Amino acid sequence: MSALAVIVLAAGDGTRMKSARPKVLHEIAHRPMLGHVLDAAAALQPQHTLVVIGRNMDAVADAAAPARTVVQSPPLGTGDAVKVALAALGDFDGDVLVLVGDAALVRTETLASLLDERRRAPEAAVTVLGMRMPDPGAYGRLVLGSDGSLEAIVEARDATPEQLRITLCNSGMIALDGRHAAELVGAIENKNAKGEYYLTDVVAIARKRGLACRCIEAPAEETVGVNSRAELAVAEATLQQRLRAKHMAAGVTLVDPTTVYFSADTVVGRDTVIEPSVVFGPGVRIGEGVEIRAMSHIAGAIIGDGAIVGPFARLRPGTELAAKVHVGNFVELKAARLGEGSKANHLTYIGDAVVGREVNIGAGTITCNYDGFLKHETRIEDGAFIGSNAALVAPVTIGANAIVGAGSVITRNVPADALALGRGQQVEKRGAARVLRERGAAAKRAKAKERSKL
Repeated sequence: MSALAVIVLAAGDGTRMKSARPKVLHEIAHRPMLGHVLDAAAALQPQHTLVVIGRNMDAVADAAAPARTVVQSPPLGTGDAVKVALAALGDFDGDVLVLVGDAALVRTETLASLLDERRRAPEAAVTVLGMRMPDPGAYGRLVLGSDGSLEAIVEARDATPEQLRITLCNSGMIALDGRHAAELVGAIENKNAKGEYYLTDVVAIARKRGLACRCIEAPAEETVGVNSRAELAVAEATLQQRLRAKHMAAGVTLVDPTTVYFSADTVVGRDTVIEPSVVFGPGVRIGEGVEIRAMSHIAGAIIGDGAIVGPFARLRPGTELAAKVHVGNFVELKAARLGEGSKANHLTYIGDAVVGREVNIGAGTITCNYDGFLKHETRIEDGAFIGSNAALVAPVTIGANAIVGAGSVITRNVPADALALGRGQQVEKRGAARVLRERGAAAKRAKAKERSKL
């Protein structure tokens, strides 16, 4: 198999996005579009991956790492961008795969098919990835010969009426034979209204030199780029459909699939059930046989086998739930580790905490982890029982099998097996309630009488 170099074009500003952020950094399923493209290419195991960026695009370079970046300055079109990248590759003569940084939905299998078509005998100098568009609009048209070979890519503004009726369009992704790539790209001229060098011209150049050119088709939803917020939303919806299908095929039950939103990196074990209206942020790993109940939001969390989360739970980054943990409604966890079998079933905040095994945390409990300057840790050891509406003021440790009484404010460590009560003493004043009610009623009558005189 021929060696492979991947060039990703990512120098565009994306003015139609109306954003200060470079277009390729806008996210789909919590991953930048550029990241999706690089991931698809990485599965092909290229020897070189270069991302072409513009000036002052340090954020794009950071997102592209560990891929190498080269700067196109000034921006003189796609042909010039590839020329800059080829110069950085030196004497590389393997396959060169040119991708666009906003085609976030392209699949590795499609890219592999594009390379296979280029390598198929007789080998082609240029192979283009095409897409069939019912309304091609401004897309370049792929003009095929009677033998099915690719004769030219014609831009819409230069096309004849007959060519404008062609629905097979250019996706911008091309495979080049590295033995001819530098020569073909170097021959591109900028004799056009914009004075730019268009990579699409390599087809006509190759044909004039007697070199074979071909194309393959892929679904438009996979190959079309993202140029606006509306198109970004369409791409998000498409990828979510893929992710839902992937998880269900792997043995995950989605009660109402269209209401569940995954991140690109969400990992879910088999026999897990996910109820409606659940959202996963990045960095979530879920074990087997887990129940994620409705209206929960989970990001940066690890959930062990057989756990139950929700409904209406929020798990923030740094949360780790061991097997069979129960986290119920209106519970928020942040940087908290809960041991096997522990429970926090309702109305609780646990932040910056380490909780042991078989701990019960009552409703309304909070760990007071922030003193206005620094975060502090709460430790609750195995078998402890935290009564309802307790406030644990960190740093503090609750020993194994200790009990914290309901309504307590705990500011000191509690030894193992101790009962801790930290609340004001209850006082009863007999008959005082009747006096208060009579006094209040009299005041209310006096106020009403005063208003009636106005």
